[in-house]
Amino acid sequence: MSRVRLSRWLLAIPMSLLALATIYPLLFTVNVAMKTRRDYILDRFSVTDTLRWDNISAAWNSVGMDRYFLNSLIVVTSSVVLLLLLGSMAGFALSQLRFRGSSALFLGCLAGLFVPFQVIMVPLARIMADTALIDTYPGLVLVFVAQFLPFTVFLMTSYYKTIPREVIDAARIDGNSVYGVYRRIMLPLGTPALLSVGILNALFCWNDVLMSLVMMPSADHRTLMVGVTSLRGQYSDDIPTFASGVLIAAIPVLVVYLFLQRQIADGVAAGSTKG
Repeated sequence: MSRVRLSRWLLAIPMSLLALATIYPLLFTVNVAMKTRRDYILDRFSVTDTLRWDNISAAWNSVGMDRYFLNSLIVVTSSVVLLLLLGSMAGFALSQLRFRGSSALFLGCLAGLFVPFQVIMVPLARIMADTALIDTYPGLVLVFVAQFLPFTVFLMTSYYKTIPREVIDAARIDGNSVYGVYRRIMLPLGTPALLSVGILNALFCWNDVLMSLVMMPSADHRTLMVGVTSLRGQYSDDIPTFASGVLIAAIPVLVVYLFLQRQIADGVAAGSTKG
């Protein structure tokens, strides 16, 4: 029993340190957001004894955070819907349909995981400018879909491979077409993976700054994360207001993780059991 307790303590100590290192930046941001500018300059690490919500309202109203929030909501929702639709179709085809070149096509999708956006940023921006997609919602949505589709295809393919082939054959014998199998069988069975991929892609798109900044340069079309960075430039000496903007942008992500963390873990684990 002593060995079991010792092993538990040896595991608990580094995990507690990791949890503390993860939570501390959030607590520090909340603490700074509740301070006045004077209190922050005098002692930035002291714990505030008052809750000052005026910093949050100032950050929300000063640079049009409501518009940035709406822009992010439109782009993220459209991107996630397209990613789930295309990713689930491709995952079904690559995992269950037999056709020549499927393995090479899957490897090509995996190769897309290793291409960072910085490598294709300049030529992509020129193409988007030539096609009048710069500073438009469809332009940023297409960039998000192209960037995160390989990850979606990989996870959906891995998950659909866990579904027995006999299920697909039985559905075909019952008279279902390929589309019928996808709509009536694969989509319902793939709900855990779809939920997981949808949440992860929503977080990826929501937290993105570089792609949004390149594709949406004008102030009216900025996303929330880009709006927060502009807040830092406008209030370079007002760190509490900037911290309030960071807190506003982080709240949706924290809510998603808080209520859907089990679905995220279950979906990723289910998609990684075979592939």
